Amino acid sequence: MKRPRVLIVDDSSVMRKIIERSLRQAGLDLGEVVEAGNGIEALAAVRGGVFDLILSDINMPGMDGIEFLRQLVTLEEAKGTPVVMVTTEGSETRVVEALSIGAKGYIRKPFTPDQIKERVSPLLEVMR
Repeated sequence: MKRPRVLIVDDSSVMRKIIERSLRQAGLDLGEVVEAGNGIEALAAVRGGVFDLILSDINMPGMDGIEFLRQLVTLEEAKGTPVVMVTTEGSETRVVEALSIGAKGYIRKPFTPDQIKERVSPLLEVMR
């Protein structure tokens, strides 16, 4: 079975590492993990190759997660790629907006590896 290629988008390098570590602690057998600091970097990464899963923060400088998602859904390289928002966002409005654009779910910071596994595993099961 192919190991999933994952893109983690967050303006905090520490948070990107926490998300990756949580994915691994959750027992997910990951392939390559690529990091991006904002939506602009993330779009460049997606244009450079296909991902099996994208986890993105909402609040980021340069290009936030909502705008990233808006542009992502127009890219042929991203067709069918599940996106999960990982956010401290307190406003349900922004989360609902992300879901209406195409996000497959969201995870609130702070989170546990079990919460990550619960949200992400079903999306990766489709690959099997």
